[in-house]
Amino acid sequence: MAEAITDRHVVTALRPFVRATGPVLDAVREARLPGLRDSAPGRAADPARTVARRFLDRVAAIRVPGTAGWAAMTVAQRDRWWLHRVGRATALVAAVPGLGGALSAWLPVRDAAGAAGQGLVLCAIAGEHGLPLPDRVRLLAAVLFERDIDPQLAAGPRGAAGTAGDRSGVAEGRAEEERRTARLTADLAATRRRGARAGVAVIGGAVWKLGRGFWALEDELGKRPQGRLLYQAISMIPLVGFLGAYLAERSAMRRAVKLGRKWIERHGAEAR
Repeated sequence: MAEAITDRHVVTALRPFVRATGPVLDAVREARLPGLRDSAPGRAADPARTVARRFLDRVAAIRVPGTAGWAAMTVAQRDRWWLHRVGRATALVAAVPGLGGALSAWLPVRDAAGAAGQGLVLCAIAGEHGLPLPDRVRLLAAVLFERDIDPQLAAGPRGAAGTAGDRSGVAEGRAEEERRTARLTADLAATRRRGARAGVAVIGGAVWKLGRGFWALEDELGKRPQGRLLYQAISMIPLVGFLGAYLAERSAMRRAVKLGRKWIERHGAEAR
């Protein structure tokens, strides 16, 4: 008989995941044209300025992270951006197993990738609302796994009190969390060391790796928000299953974000 998955198991998986979403979201923010961060819309026309600079000023008005247009957006508008722009990309990643139709239903791959995509978008939205890491862990536990995690448990290994054995256990727990986080972000770190920007393939690979971090919680993955039944039925058909899987993941993402917003409304004030 398999060991029951406890809240501690969930937190052990979620804390490295939440920490790893930081570099992934940074890569998403940086996946833009050079020079945008220094540009600002609305400057007076200057004949002496180059065509390239005028182009960058125009693009700066586009609402993407790091631009002046983004800075002018409300939190609600940024939430919607993460849902629609990044949510579409993560839905595509999660839908890939749908090419196998019903066969993919026997594997944890799609649920793991889908949960990772939902978790990534939820962490992005939580960041816009100023939630610290422990509360992001609690948010994901509530939305993805229907768990009400104790705040102290979500805070992870901590404290220097107690016996030498207790302190050693805390240090080992922190070290293991560091190792798990590093494994999840290894490809992104390698890209940064080369001085390159992360492209779609690297970011997509990072989402897959984040999903693999959830395999230890396989029995819990079915609790995550699911898409409409019609789309799920289409996803069981070989070849065209990809379309159904994608639509199901988009529907599921919207439900996850809706639940996440409700959680933030209830707990956001106490988190800050």
